[in-house]
Amino acid sequence: MLSKKTKYGLKALTFIARTGSDVPVQVGEIAKGEHIPQKFLESILLTLRKAGILGSKKGKHGGYYLRKDPSEILMTEVMRVLEGPIAMVPCVSLNFYEKCDDCPDEDSCSVNKLMIQVRDSTLEVFKNTSLKDLSER
Repeated sequence: MLSKKTKYGLKALTFIARTGSDVPVQVGEIAKGEHIPQKFLESILLTLRKAGILGSKKGKHGGYYLRKDPSEILMTEVMRVLEGPIAMVPCVSLNFYEKCDDCPDEDSCSVNKLMIQVRDSTLEVFKNTSLKDLSER
């Protein structure tokens, strides 16, 4: 299941992308517009800023803005920042691989084979979906 952190992060990024301007969007405006608890949202936006997806400006007219065009922000990047590994089990993860303790042979493991298919299908969707796609829906 998608965590609230990721769901809210996607909603916030979409909100910022829909503003379509270079003017930073204030946290309170995003929180109110998307019905997200402001304190939780602040934490999520900070994570996205540290990952280089968002930039921020302090002061009276401060807030958050996209550091790249929405068409350049792929869901693979956002999901990995907010949710962690895309793979459902560590033995099929491309970036966070770990051998399973209970599996003597990955090559003959039926769970491994299934999870590779799930990972590849999920990656295909994420790689081919940008923030622009989400903000235009």
